Amino acid sequence: MLIKRLLLILWAVVPLLSGAATFDDFAANPCKSGGCLYAYPYPAQPLPALTAAPEGYEPFYIDHYGRHGSRWLIEPGDYVKPVRFLERLDSANLLTPLGKRTLDDLKAWQLQSDTRRGELTDVGAEQHQGIARRMLQNFPQVFRGRDKVVRARSSVVIRCILSMLNETSVLQASNPALRIFTDASHADMKVIANGSAQEKLGKLKAEARKQVPPGLYPVDWRKFSRQLMFDNDVLTDSEKSYLMHLLRQVAVSLQNHKTDYSLFQLFTTEDLFRMWANDNIQQYIAFGNSPHTRNMVPYQEAHLLREMIATADDVIANGGRAADLRFGHDVVLISLATLMELDNFNVSVDDFAQVAEAWRNYEIFPMACNIQMVFYRPVAGGQDDILVKVLINEHEAQLPVGHDSAPYCRWADLKRYYEEKLSRMDNEYEKL
Repeated sequence: MLIKRLLLILWAVVPLLSGAATFDDFAANPCKSGGCLYAYPYPAQPLPALTAAPEGYEPFYIDHYGRHGSRWLIEPGDYVKPVRFLERLDSANLLTPLGKRTLDDLKAWQLQSDTRRGELTDVGAEQHQGIARRMLQNFPQVFRGRDKVVRARSSVVIRCILSMLNETSVLQASNPALRIFTDASHADMKVIANGSAQEKLGKLKAEARKQVPPGLYPVDWRKFSRQLMFDNDVLTDSEKSYLMHLLRQVAVSLQNHKTDYSLFQLFTTEDLFRMWANDNIQQYIAFGNSPHTRNMVPYQEAHLLREMIATADDVIANGGRAADLRFGHDVVLISLATLMELDNFNVSVDDFAQVAEAWRNYEIFPMACNIQMVFYRPVAGGQDDILVKVLINEHEAQLPVGHDSAPYCRWADLKRYYEEKLSRMDNEYEKL
């Protein structure tokens, strides 16, 4: 009996120990447990000061990819299903007072969401306006003067188009002489949104998911259930567990709206951590540098990185643009950041129990996450010594190529590193 109790304690505690720092993050700020639904945290959280450019250099071009801003939930059942579960219980007079209040509140959110699923929220619009203002503040030389051209392209999804327009409208207002060209076309979707090499990589992901130990982060729904409903057999245990996951989805999404309403009080920090950890593993398999997918998944954004290299080279050689701005989705940005080896996002973790500590989705791709490659040239002229630094979510990223003036490095060195890496991955992909 004692051994069984000790095993139960280990079952509950060991996963938390492996993600202790993340658990502490959620205790301090449960919004982070939303993962990809985490609202862009800046400038509510202070941004670090950027490193001044080396003497004699100034920025002249930005190559950018950004995710759309905060949105409504996407799936038809996201708001409908929890309401239907609670209505079944209410019709049998099985809801607690808290359950009844929760049902009334969820009905109101469902009513608002009926024609808004997946659309940009008011918070999402403000996120991109803020990013544009800080881009102007950080790199004024890029957008100053007459006849500067900005090319902005978006996924055809409306939340991405509106994100693009919110950002470019701020740029235009800062300098009416800017020539800004916007576009959203199915012709661009392969580069902006869809990725490539999906068939072979999809098989690798499916095989990797089978290797995740079952029950690695088990979620106990019973305490959650007792808050909302009296003991009953109207819902099966699996339905009660599913209801918990549905309400967690709504709870973490509310931060993407201007509201003081919260559902976090229904969940313990442990609940939030375990549900997040299960999602985080799946996203690591789908978009990260996992050895269980032969470290090949980031290759799905090889075509996008190649385009960014080509557009930068074109501007360096011929001028003509101040910025190339692309607006798309989290699934693209996360693999791109991994492929580019920004900070530690390309970490390769063999033990699924260690993913929560080594790779945290909310640090990489919150709503409105963005990558800015900022190019610098000598004020005195010349193209041989072009420098670049990369911002991930407006933080200076550590790059795979070193330089005495880090976070700056020579563009020629970084370009060579990426091109050699992409060539190796081309060969590896062909062997799959």
